[in-house]
Amino acid sequence: MKISLFTGGDDPNYAFPLATALAKIGIEVDFIGNDGMQQPEIVNNPKINYLNLRGDQSENAPGHQKVWRILRYYSRILKYTYSSDSKIFHLLWLNKFIYLDRTLINLFYKAFGKKIVFTAHNINERARDGNDSFLNRFSLRIHYNLVNEIIVHTEKMKEELKIRFGITDKKIIVIPFGLNFFIKRSGISTSDARKKLDLPANEKLILFFGRIARYKGLDILVRALPELINRKLNFKLVIAGKINIDAHDYWQQIQSEIDGQNLRDFIEPRIEYIPDDDIELFFNAADVLILPYRHIFQSGPLFMSYYFGLPVIASNVGSFNQEIISKKNGLIFEVENPKSLSGRIVTYFESRMYKNLPDTRKEIIQHAESKYSWDTNAQRISQLYKMLDNRENQITEESVPVTQSNGLKT
Repeated sequence: MKISLFTGGDDPNYAFPLATALAKIGIEVDFIGNDGMQQPEIVNNPKINYLNLRGDQSENAPGHQKVWRILRYYSRILKYTYSSDSKIFHLLWLNKFIYLDRTLINLFYKAFGKKIVFTAHNINERARDGNDSFLNRFSLRIHYNLVNEIIVHTEKMKEELKIRFGITDKKIIVIPFGLNFFIKRSGISTSDARKKLDLPANEKLILFFGRIARYKGLDILVRALPELINRKLNFKLVIAGKINIDAHDYWQQIQSEIDGQNLRDFIEPRIEYIPDDDIELFFNAADVLILPYRHIFQSGPLFMSYYFGLPVIASNVGSFNQEIISKKNGLIFEVENPKSLSGRIVTYFESRMYKNLPDTRKEIIQHAESKYSWDTNAQRISQLYKMLDNRENQITEESVPVTQSNGLKT
């Protein structure tokens, strides 16, 4: 079997493990990527055909260059669709022109007989970000109805698809987000990781990791810090990640809060893109990861923390209630409630999870590797591909007229 995997160009945490796991069970993969995703494990895999149709996707390129490369990408995709012998197009992310992708591009794929599988990492991203519209919802409804099958990561996402967009049960399959084993674990110690990052050796390190955006609730975490200071907690908050393109005003508000509360001495900002080689350093240097999200279905940093065995304190939104086992791999606090968050942070540093952190890390890793296996995910996704392929073959066979012995067609 051969499938085409359409990545967003910046999603290695999902695209790389999926592609290699599919290749491992014998599926041929056309991997649609860009300049930055050409990793040896992907490019040199004999079952993976790396197609650099996106090219350069640097955010620093001038406007006219961005327009040109988007047009070039669409022209390449149209040509690829026409010439490809792949029957199944698996879309991991859509492009910048989402209204075009959700409607005309999907119709173009279907016109050439392609079966479309879509992985919905978010059911309605704009609703999450607070800029939803009728046009956005309308185009999403068209998109979800045009694709053949939809993969979601949680039961809650499935319910929202059914309630908000009228999608039937039989069209949705729940497959958990898998661990990103492409980020290597060297086993570096906490003390050595802190030395490499030039972080304090004897303070409790609280980590906020990932892109800074309003829905991720960093401001809630910042507002929880004064209570930690009052409790005499010897801590440092490490903020590691770049600012989302639409969140610069939000970051300015957070900085004003930091200055107004005299929190500079308690915060270590690393406001930049964190390369893969440095991710382990942050997760091994930290004592706990905080996910103070306002709204989320599934979080990449959550699974990164599981991969490195770091406990998590998260708000009670999305799938966090189901994913986090209290006092085993983390704690839950009330969303939008800094006092609830500060209380949970104090509880955590008094708990067995923290006091026996090396053992806790091992337990978290063992649990995660059994529950979020890409080998299991790939088997389930391949079954979905085969079902679509068999359905297509059945339709083709049924459309062929049967010739009886007298030469008449029935």
